[in-house]
Amino acid sequence: MFGGDRTVGGLRQDARVPLSPDSIARVAGLVADRTRASMCLALLDGRAWTAAELARHAGVARSTASEHLTSLVAAGVLAERRQGRSRYVQLAGPEVAAALEDLGALAGERARPASLRSVRAEARLAEARTCYDHLAGRLGVTVFDSLVGRGLLATRDGLIVTPAGRRWFAEVCGGEVCGGEEPPGRRPLVRTCLDWTERRSHLGGALGAALLRAALAEGWVARVAALPRALTVSAAGARVLTGAG
Repeated sequence: MFGGDRTVGGLRQDARVPLSPDSIARVAGLVADRTRASMCLALLDGRAWTAAELARHAGVARSTASEHLTSLVAAGVLAERRQGRSRYVQLAGPEVAAALEDLGALAGERARPASLRSVRAEARLAEARTCYDHLAGRLGVTVFDSLVGRGLLATRDGLIVTPAGRRWFAEVCGGEVCGGEEPPGRRPLVRTCLDWTERRSHLGGALGAALLRAALAEGWVARVAALPRALTVSAAGARVLTGAG
């Protein structure tokens, strides 16, 4: 439906392969289209969407959405999944989400919201949201600053998890990714991700994803049904995530 199950190429190419002007121009051209950009930003909620859902979100016909999705899947920006008779697409991986967030941060001043509803939606996203599979917005930046301030992360030679940090993450996240260093070629344990609304770093990587999963499972944060990427934060969640109180 969207061009097969290709999930390689484009943004997912091996980092050891030299970049070329043609490859950069090809991928940049894909997301330069407003409809494609709108669909990619919607997929930053980390979930899989159907073509019909993305068509409604972008305000285009389903056939138009399918054409755009075919191009994005073929380039490796999106990955396609089949569930029974239904087909879904999602971002091809965290590196694609990080690239989109970086583009947002580089874009500079955002367009002024056109309505009160848009103003409120933007404010909620700026306060607390998901960035693919980790925390973002003011909440994400506050959590990152707290982790560094409490000595759970260190930034002196790149970003690393301290011994105290490994114990904290093991307790909060159930120890699912704290057993040792990530094998070569795997997703980094921690990485900084430039927040496009705050223009500062929040926590990405495997531990950033584990922290969001734990926060959702424990009810420390909850998704907002009417605004998929937005999150609400409980008082208990604020205490656990930021070390306040």
